[in-house]
Amino acid sequence: MNLILGYLGLGLMLGLSGIGSSIGTTIAGNAAEAALKKNPEKSSSYMILSALPATQGLYGFVAFIMWLSKDFATDGPILFGVGLAVGLVCMISAIRQGQVCANGINGIAQGHDVQTNTMIYAALPEFYAILALVAALMIPTLVA
Repeated sequence: MNLILGYLGLGLMLGLSGIGSSIGTTIAGNAAEAALKKNPEKSSSYMILSALPATQGLYGFVAFIMWLSKDFATDGPILFGVGLAVGLVCMISAIRQGQVCANGINGIAQGHDVQTNTMIYAALPEFYAILALVAALMIPTLVA
């Protein structure tokens, strides 16, 4: 049972963070496509903001790599809990970040100078994904 929980934890850690990043980037990407029709000169700003939600998938991947070396026979339940927590935090963070970026992209397309502010606002949900990654990396030292 511990082995199954361990593998489920790894799958959730990697899968949910990747799903969140793909949803978040497509939310922002859809806004960028619409914005290109309004104001194509700002395409680089749209691209930068569209790419931001992809980072949460990377955080899930880093946590996944760090937890691969654990002994699933004894650490399965811990890995399941960490995987579920990291996966959910990264998924929700990426989706919400994509929504913030989409609103910023829309504002830029309308002629407002909001790229810097949007990046600051978008960094706020990302902060929680970073905290989840840091916690995932600290838990093995606490359990040992």
